[in-house]
Amino acid sequence: MQTSFISRALRALVPATLLLAACGKSDTPAPTPAPDQGRVYLYHGAATANVPLKFLVDDAEKANLTYGQSANYQAVNTGAHTLKINVASSAATQATQAVTVEKDKNYSYFAYANGANSVGGLLTTDDLTAPSSGKAKIRFIHIGQGAATAAKLSTVVAGIADIAGTDAQFANTSGFVEIIPGQYNIAVTSGTPSVVIANVGDGSGSGGGTNKTYEAGKIYTVLLRGQVNALIPADLQPKAVLIQNN
Repeated sequence: MQTSFISRALRALVPATLLLAACGKSDTPAPTPAPDQGRVYLYHGAATANVPLKFLVDDAEKANLTYGQSANYQAVNTGAHTLKINVASSAATQATQAVTVEKDKNYSYFAYANGANSVGGLLTTDDLTAPSSGKAKIRFIHIGQGAATAAKLSTVVAGIADIAGTDAQFANTSGFVEIIPGQYNIAVTSGTPSVVIANVGDGSGSGGGTNKTYEAGKIYTVLLRGQVNALIPADLQPKAVLIQNN
């Protein structure tokens, strides 16, 4: 009697066990992991090409920009790539740059005036590590063709005080340095003693000696763009503009 009861119980248990096994099995394939990526910021600062420019990564268009426009950080898969700057209307290539994108790294690619009628490309690696508590970070990028070189950043109050570590030659960049947040009239300067090339002002490129508030935790780039050329419009002459990187 007891043996028969146990047998019936086992027979009842087997289908339930199979059902549980079937429920635990899925035919859905595992999702493909997202590729490792870095990011690239794009900027048209080439006064010699006051026409729309296309920015491409391996022939894939990432942005179509007019002079002074930018495209915020674009995701790019890690590995070796070729950056290109093309004239939008003709697709004629003006500059190329090889880059190996690393995971979680940030880069910027600037089109700039590299001669009377030519365009260059400047690639930077952007350290967007947060500044120390209670500090901001700033750097200087010099793509003002024909402007004094080397140049640097200075604060202008009663006198001119250079910001250490912000020197850069033409078509080059300084590293990021930390500053105490506050209201400053920052200018691009050159020489000893320092002489003002262009005021950052409110950061729009309008110049002037306006103070701007630089905030704790923020990361800034001062860009000197344009070309020294009396035959081109004033808007294309060297001006200092401000980019906030975070």
